[in-house]
Amino acid sequence: MAHPSPPLTRRQSLQLAGLAGFSLWAGPSLAAPSPLTFDEMYGKIGVLGLEFSEKLRQLSGKEIRMKGFMAPPLKAEAAFFVLTEIPMALCPFCSSDSDWPDNIVVVYLSEKQTFVQPSTTIDVTGILEHGSWTDPETGFVSLVRIRDAQYAVS
Repeated sequence: MAHPSPPLTRRQSLQLAGLAGFSLWAGPSLAAPSPLTFDEMYGKIGVLGLEFSEKLRQLSGKEIRMKGFMAPPLKAEAAFFVLTEIPMALCPFCSSDSDWPDNIVVVYLSEKQTFVQPSTTIDVTGILEHGSWTDPETGFVSLVRIRDAQYAVS
């Protein structure tokens, strides 16, 4: 017959609690993506146009989550789409970043997914990038992008 273990002393309990806390601190970060809304992307409109908000600049290079609508893609097998604040029947492509609307974000998928109807709300997660960039494949100019992205119907 097994003998029950003696109860832990206060000192042993504190030592175990310290080790458990250290393992949580030293372990891999499983932080949820930071939420970002369309209203939080720009701080103001200056003489040169839209100015990025402090929040957007701080989140650049980090994993974020945005909610919105998928604009109709250029082609069914595209590896990217435009996330919009409101449902759109036509894709809001721009010729230059000076025409860039404040309520769209280009989303580059980590892997191909089936596109959804433009009236369907989706949640997008991925790495935020900002600054003018021209896609060498499509010539599409963007100010804000989400890379390595996935989406799910909300």
